[in-house]
Amino acid sequence: MKNSSKIFAGVLAVSISALTSAQAATVYIPGGSAGEVLIVDGTTDNVLGRLTGLPEIHGLGGAPGSRYLVAGSYSEVPASEMPAVAKPAGVSEDEHAAHHGATARTNTRGGSSVSILTVIDAATASPVRRLEVPGAVHHVAVSPDGHYAVAIHPNADGISIIDLFDLTVRDLVRTGPLPNYAVFSADGSMLYVSNSGNGTVSEIETSRWIVRRNFLAADTPEHIVLAPDGATLYVANVEAGTVSALALETGEIVRSFAVGGSLHGLDIADDGKTLFVSGNGEDKLVAIDLTTGAMRAVPLGPSPYHLAVVRGTGKLYVSSRDEPKVWVVDEATLAQRATITIRGEGHQMVVLP
Repeated sequence: MKNSSKIFAGVLAVSISALTSAQAATVYIPGGSAGEVLIVDGTTDNVLGRLTGLPEIHGLGGAPGSRYLVAGSYSEVPASEMPAVAKPAGVSEDEHAAHHGATARTNTRGGSSVSILTVIDAATASPVRRLEVPGAVHHVAVSPDGHYAVAIHPNADGISIIDLFDLTVRDLVRTGPLPNYAVFSADGSMLYVSNSGNGTVSEIETSRWIVRRNFLAADTPEHIVLAPDGATLYVANVEAGTVSALALETGEIVRSFAVGGSLHGLDIADDGKTLFVSGNGEDKLVAIDLTTGAMRAVPLGPSPYHLAVVRGTGKLYVSSRDEPKVWVVDEATLAQRATITIRGEGHQMVVLP
């Protein structure tokens, strides 16, 4: 899973048009190989602008309680070959060296390869800081209060903890082989990380950043989503073609949904009653009624990939792994409303009010 392509540590270019607070939601869509984030009005599905200069962006995190978006690159290089990161305006030489010098690289404890996290001010869509982290970043999560971000490192078997109050990388926490996705509890006290290499989910106590428990899921757990009541964690088991419902009080699988085929994206409706799953192995989109367990499936392809409910609009966005587009889908009927053209491949989408 390693990627040795060169990381560009230059200036993040921003092109924004008509970005206002009028829309019900703003959707940020990373473009993977295109090295950019597309900014979309979640109400009209119109493109507002784009952030460029983000090579191999896969992970993107944000939260309503945070002033920042955090973008992670899946491109990693040996630490000795990392290009110099430009010093942001208003940052002293000593502070910059603390983040990007030899000492900073040693403190990451992640090995000899590094990649770049870019911290972006969501209000102005401007870069604030670039941070070196130990290895490729697959996905990113931001705590509800905006205090922390975590970057998932499949090649380092753990997650980086980033303090967004002082914009520093705190530590690397080992979770398990090939960690994939992470979500915070609603109060931010717990973090859940899927480990696709051994079929587990780690529960991390964020006050001490320690792994408290490991839950068994199924084969290759990847994307996860927490129910609105915080009691159940839904886990997409990619190779098994199932979704597990983990009761967080006991850590046991209480339900399993046989969706079929290889799975990828996962999200839950505003009312918590419907779970949406993208089945990229069989080119389908599936809606699971969490009250009855009934499943509805519609054809969608090629290769439906990441999925995000656009809160307050009755829509969800689903990206294609094979084509540069995002489908706009009606939550109630699963009918396609529109298509948004992007560049690259649509990875981890962020929806902010």
